[in-house]
Amino acid sequence: MKQLVNQVTRAWQFMLCAAVLAACSKSQPTSMNPGESSNVTGIEYNVEGNFTLDEYLGQPEAPNMVYIEGGRFTMGSFEEDLMGSRDNLERTVTVASFYMDKTEIANINWLEYLFDIRQDSTTEFYESALPDTTVWRRSLAFNDPYEDHYLRYPGFRFFPVVGVSWRQANDYCAWRTSVVNEKLVEESGAEVDVPEGGRIPLESGVVLPDFRLPTEAEWEYAAKALIGTQYLDENQTHSRIYPWDGHATRNPYGKEMGSMLANFKRGRGDYAGIAGKLNDGAMITDYIYEYPPNDFGLYNMAGNVNEWVLDVYRPLSYQDFDDLNPIRRDGTIDPEEKYDNEEFPNFQGEFNSLVTNELRVYKGGSWADVAYWLSPGTRRYLEQDSATATIGFRCAMIRAGTNY
Repeated sequence: MKQLVNQVTRAWQFMLCAAVLAACSKSQPTSMNPGESSNVTGIEYNVEGNFTLDEYLGQPEAPNMVYIEGGRFTMGSFEEDLMGSRDNLERTVTVASFYMDKTEIANINWLEYLFDIRQDSTTEFYESALPDTTVWRRSLAFNDPYEDHYLRYPGFRFFPVVGVSWRQANDYCAWRTSVVNEKLVEESGAEVDVPEGGRIPLESGVVLPDFRLPTEAEWEYAAKALIGTQYLDENQTHSRIYPWDGHATRNPYGKEMGSMLANFKRGRGDYAGIAGKLNDGAMITDYIYEYPPNDFGLYNMAGNVNEWVLDVYRPLSYQDFDDLNPIRRDGTIDPEEKYDNEEFPNFQGEFNSLVTNELRVYKGGSWADVAYWLSPGTRRYLEQDSATATIGFRCAMIRAGTNY
């Protein structure tokens, strides 16, 4: 009997403690439950003439995006430096949590963009948004069908858009931010005052942060997808050459054993293999959902098309980066004037450095690249106004209102 009484007493004590903790937690304001009045002035919210707080239920879900939990990782190339550039040496950095498109932006997405801006933008802006379809043109190759059909023919709808410059990709991100947030406001039924020509206020709590290109560090972190490789919750005991486990480009498991894990150029003149046994099934680009996703759920983080990132290219960025959310925006610390090479002209007495503040990094390898470029740590660069048939992009977004 005494034992039963003790058990009942302990049960009541537990329930009482739980009730007290619940009451305490309810009394402490949070972003989603700030209370009816200010915790520092006592003044009521949402009373006429007082400070107004809109309802906030957390960051809305962004279409086509997946959550990337941030953390520490070793940024840099784990491949042999075949180019001798030594421009991405290993260093430890931390990347905050963010969101990224699970797929590359496809032709159908770009056609939707062109349709929309044609309705309410100037002719000049519409024409500036057109992809450069001549990127397929080759004097000694018959790529004419791609030049005419790749962007607009329905069969290519869900293939990655190419012929898009870094500037055009950024314009797309700005447009996507606007139209997605307008739709979210409409669906929420919230009454939001938008300044003429301005953006929807972030304070409304129903809109998303800006869509944008990922930073180089974010892109590399997301591609490697080193989750589930920890030892004792602190140490990562494995790394990856590619966005998948193992040192090879073929699937080592199950019914798909032997099939290629990415769309790339296997060797000189070999873009897809032989008829009847195509090794990656694509002479050029491929369906954006083709090939297995990595552990973050991202498709084609190696191969198919290279992808633009935000960063300005500098060969020595690894020396100057901050170690938290690193990015190279411009020539800070490493100005472009430094690369004029006035002291070391070439044999013709000319200065031919390519490094400027208009060079942007692209990552990931493409349908026309050999396997070396599929490693997330490799990096190349191109003028921000240039475009090729091998570069596309995907969008990223911060995870707002969080400290990790």
